Amino acid sequence: QVQLVESGGGSVQAGGSLRLSCAAAGRAFSSYAMGWFRQAPGKEREVVAAISWSGSNTHYTDSVKGRFTISRDNAKNTAYLQMNSLIPEDTSVYFCAATGPTFGGSIYYGATDYDYWGQGTQVTVSS
Repeated sequence: QVQLVESGGGSVQAGGSLRLSCAAAGRAFSSYAMGWFRQAPGKEREVVAAISWSGSNTHYTDSVKGRFTISRDNAKNTAYLQMNSLIPEDTSVYFCAATGPTFGGSIYYGATDYDYWGQGTQVTVSS
């Protein structure tokens, strides 16, 4: 069992930056692939970024490429999402998710691929 807690959300103006953190409690975090998702009101939950257990492989949805960076520190049981050049369209509730144990460089893109979820953190970008 893995418990996930997000932090770092807030309100910023367009062009600003935020860094989201996802602290994991439980066993074997370092063997779990991680993902960041977001869900705006009335919309489906979508993957923003994903990372393999070692951090060697990453994936980004097209709309955030070049602006967002996913990373992890397995020694701290924490995953991060650095968000730069934020735009109003990034406004959403952001969730981190974990699945595992995984092997090699596997990363996962679908919400149904993940077993554990955080409670979400609100990100609001004003124009």
